[in-house]
Amino acid sequence: MPLFAGAMPKCRQYAASSARLLFFYAVPAACFLHTVIDYAGEIAPAFGPSMLPTLNMNGDVLLIERLPGWRSRLRVGDMVAFTTPHNPGRRAVKRLLAVGGDTVCVDPTKDVLSFVQVPRGHVWLQGDNYTNSTDSRVYGPIPLGLLHGRITWRLWP
Repeated sequence: MPLFAGAMPKCRQYAASSARLLFFYAVPAACFLHTVIDYAGEIAPAFGPSMLPTLNMNGDVLLIERLPGWRSRLRVGDMVAFTTPHNPGRRAVKRLLAVGGDTVCVDPTKDVLSFVQVPRGHVWLQGDNYTNSTDSRVYGPIPLGLLHGRITWRLWP
């Protein structure tokens, strides 16, 4: 008879109860979080100077809305999170300046003004810190498919 023969069944019992807890609580919790993040909203930080003075440079925490139909509620002036077209691994936050069908001046500070008509299914995004922002003036019109959601609240600070 092994030295710890009585301990084995308790150990197996503990492992079985842990597996049950994991299956019945952790798996549904993970599914719930996945659903909330993908379909309702997301909490994300925003860094950098492009949205000064609206957002701080050191990482405001933002609530990004993704509820069904959020794209139809977009209005000029809203802040949105999107994937940058030149670097798909990078996300940014900018202000919606124009929607499909609108005509926008690319850079009003230049001596020669040029205008762009935003195509349907696209938006024109610019940072609030006009002189320190990489936005639609560089990227051109942004496809709606690259938008992640509308910024609804600044949670911190």
